[in-house]
Amino acid sequence: MGRMLIFGIGYTASRLAHRLRANGWEVIGTRREAKNGALAFGDRSSVLAALESATHVLSSVPPSRDGTEPVLDGYGTDIGSAALKWSGYLSSTGVYGDADGAWVDESAPIGSGRRKARSKADQNWQDLRSDMRVFRLPGIYGPGRSPLDRVREGKSSRIDLPGQVFSRIHADDIVSAVIASFDGPPGAYNISDDLPAPQHKIVAHSARLLNIAVPPLQSLEEANLSKAALGFYEENRRVANGKAKRLLGWEPQYPDYKAGLQTLLD
Repeated sequence: MGRMLIFGIGYTASRLAHRLRANGWEVIGTRREAKNGALAFGDRSSVLAALESATHVLSSVPPSRDGTEPVLDGYGTDIGSAALKWSGYLSSTGVYGDADGAWVDESAPIGSGRRKARSKADQNWQDLRSDMRVFRLPGIYGPGRSPLDRVREGKSSRIDLPGQVFSRIHADDIVSAVIASFDGPPGAYNISDDLPAPQHKIVAHSARLLNIAVPPLQSLEEANLSKAALGFYEENRRVANGKAKRLLGWEPQYPDYKAGLQTLLD
């Protein structure tokens, strides 16, 4: 079995680690501080020792708020020269910017949206190694982190913005895509479900599943959202996942939000 080093063993990466360990892999992760078996990111000697023995390396660490890239800045040269069988980076479909609701695939230009640092990191990781897989991810949901949880807590608003749609992906479908790419070609891949949909439909469906009153539709002004939340509505696109299906043989287990939310409810 392989040995994977994961920089930033957070929500999605932890689910990947669990799946790989169940399959007999050795997985070492990093966190800001050493805990729960993970190495401290700044413990350079330990991280480099893990890198030296790794067959696979994945980073899920986003750029910092100041635009710097912690993993590339701290370990990029070492990762670039390591004797690996596979390397990967969890990026964002935010690199595409606003498409006015149109479909975007991996041939679309990146760097025009509000996430300039993400776009730069996406390109820098692609340039680091010839075997790099970059996974561009939309909104991630899964156990303990889904519209169901926010609706239960009374924290979901339904925003009435005609024509606005978003793509999303269940965390376990990201896991299966990463694993499928072990035997697939390098490159950038959109990992999303098959049904982009308006945010207010997902909230309404979640409320009905929970037998909770559906929150009323509101305008952006009425919702009084934070600046960060407002940025979420500044971009409108449908994310195409055909490349991952063709080249990786990957199919989402949860092809739409209804399938994913039903499983979480069950």
